[in-house]
Amino acid sequence: MAIRNIRTIGDEILTKKCKVVKEMTEKNKELIQDMFDTMYEADGVGLAAPQVGILKRIAVIDITEDCSDPIVLINPEILETEGEQRGSEGCLSVPDKVGIVTRPNKVRVKAFNMDMEPYEIVGEELLARALVHEIEHLDGGLYVDKIEGRLYDVDEFEQEQG
Repeated sequence: MAIRNIRTIGDEILTKKCKVVKEMTEKNKELIQDMFDTMYEADGVGLAAPQVGILKRIAVIDITEDCSDPIVLINPEILETEGEQRGSEGCLSVPDKVGIVTRPNKVRVKAFNMDMEPYEIVGEELLARALVHEIEHLDGGLYVDKIEGRLYDVDEFEQEQG
């Protein structure tokens, strides 16, 4: 398919709320495939449609190192959260930066798959963090609005963490 340009912080589209997807079209299928291609090319674990300039409630996630568990989220909603985790977080739309963010340790999300069939997914730890992070993008949010302390350069953060 195609690698799309990732919009970065300062781009107004990242602050806008996305529109609900009403049906699966060929154009939406192509967008989803392009989003996976773009995410994998950029070594990310998640990507939301506004990050590639499209205001639709679509996100993709794959937290596996071998890209073996792609997750498609269409019109996702967080149903339940549990616990808390505090850790470093980055974003393809905030390149080469990282910050400390507190997120739920477990989340339950309802969404639609590529066939527009409803399903639920439960994520813990990294998957929970990715689910919440990507769903926030669909509502115009960026993790930098939630960081505790300051935003670090990745290299600087890694040196400080040892």
